Amino acid sequence: MRRRHFDALRPLCPNCRSQGVESALRIGAVARERGSLVLEGALHCSRAGCQAEYPIIDGVPILVAGVRAFITDNLLYLLARDDLSSHAESMLGDGSGPGSAFNTTRQFLSSYAWDHYADLDPQEPASEPRPGAVIRTLDRGLELLGGVPEGPAIEIGCSVGRTSFEMAARHRGLVLGVDVNVSMIRLAARVLVEGEVRYPRRQVGIVFERRTLPARFPDADRVDFWIADALALPFADATFALAVSLNVLDCVPAPYAFLGEIARVLAGGGGAVLSTPYDWSPGATPVEAWIGGHSQRGPNRGAAEPFVRSLLDGTHPQAVPGLRLVGEDADSPWHVRLHARSTMLYRNHLLALRAGRA
Repeated sequence: MRRRHFDALRPLCPNCRSQGVESALRIGAVARERGSLVLEGALHCSRAGCQAEYPIIDGVPILVAGVRAFITDNLLYLLARDDLSSHAESMLGDGSGPGSAFNTTRQFLSSYAWDHYADLDPQEPASEPRPGAVIRTLDRGLELLGGVPEGPAIEIGCSVGRTSFEMAARHRGLVLGVDVNVSMIRLAARVLVEGEVRYPRRQVGIVFERRTLPARFPDADRVDFWIADALALPFADATFALAVSLNVLDCVPAPYAFLGEIARVLAGGGGAVLSTPYDWSPGATPVEAWIGGHSQRGPNRGAAEPFVRSLLDGTHPQAVPGLRLVGEDADSPWHVRLHARSTMLYRNHLLALRAGRA
């Protein structure tokens, strides 16, 4: 955790926010530090009636309500080793088998890290499909959005971090990437702290090969990564000038509330870039909360795009207050590499939003 980000963003206690109280956090302990980066320590709530404690592990603060339950659910990921040889990892993968948490995590890291960082890999074949959909989507979204005021930026659902680094290259304010996936955000933090990407690249089945490559970005000193809930961001209203969230809308339990949270943390005149393939799953989002993808008997015949537009242009009775649609691409391509012989193509809906109403 960068002290500069902590001082500028002034995070609030997630437990208190869940109860409708805004209480500032303070740095309560520092066990390990490198320059201005706090690698291990704790943040404490300043309110006498709360005094909740939030750990900082491997440079990443865990800022979620019910932090004890989060740690219990994610303890194996928080303690996971990344110093094993490829040979040892392969034996663990073979022993745990397909569908295990170990191999599922490796699959996700393989797909996301490939798109975020394989363009930096000299071993990457010069063939289609190309990695870098996150970068191309960000650039197109910012083009649709136009300028935003000065101020900090947030990436909600930063996964393994490349978009946050690219945001810093395109926006002069501080950039914060947040996610709740421990394995992914630890990879992002490693890039931040060590300037190195280390990830398992899936070949086929449960066969992976280790890729390690340098990844240094000139504006990385303005980037930080925190664990935080997209539906309950630990910040005061109007904190950010820019928000980016790529392929997250269909991965949260309450998409409508997620749009409202983006509106809440954006400052006046600020902007947001969102993309989504509307790849709904009941494991992530209850069917009742899907924005489209069901109720084909309705006026939109189950289509998501017109439903989302109506939420953002003020024509829906439950239009999201504080956000307006200013630009969109209805067919933005995004490739997801599954293994050496399989790549999935998403056709994303890319949205540029502005804080405030016309």
